[in-house]
Amino acid sequence: MRLKKKNKIMKIVFKLIILISFFFSLAVYSKENFFDEAKKRFDLNKIEESKFLFQRNIVYNPKDAKSYLYLAKIYNLEENEKEEEKNLNTTLLLEAKNEEAMLMLINIHLKRSNYSKVKDLKKDFLLICEKLCEKIVSIDERLKNIEPKNES
Repeated sequence: MRLKKKNKIMKIVFKLIILISFFFSLAVYSKENFFDEAKKRFDLNKIEESKFLFQRNIVYNPKDAKSYLYLAKIYNLEENEKEEEKNLNTTLLLEAKNEEAMLMLINIHLKRSNYSKVKDLKKDFLLICEKLCEKIVSIDERLKNIEPKNES
């Protein structure tokens, strides 16, 4: 009698383990699926839908630098500079060598005519650039327009 009861309990435990494994794998898949679906909607210019999905992806995966970068792009389109900058800073915190985020942050500070910040970011950008290095020329051109003048 005890053996039958023990076998029954083992079967239940085994089924629970399989069920938990299934739900765990489903959760892992859905995390990635949020980003992929959000990116598709962003590419289709469905901004509000993609914004919601990127935010949802961050809830499940708070260290996903790509979601923060895309949120920054959305806030750029919405002309919400404060949120754009916040998301760019988070992107760079999670992925310090993200050229695109660094370039977007440089553009924000160029708009603000923040000469010293642009110079510092440009130094960092030069250290990490691989694909977007040609953008240095345009940064330098725009930097000339805000460079402090010596009045001596």
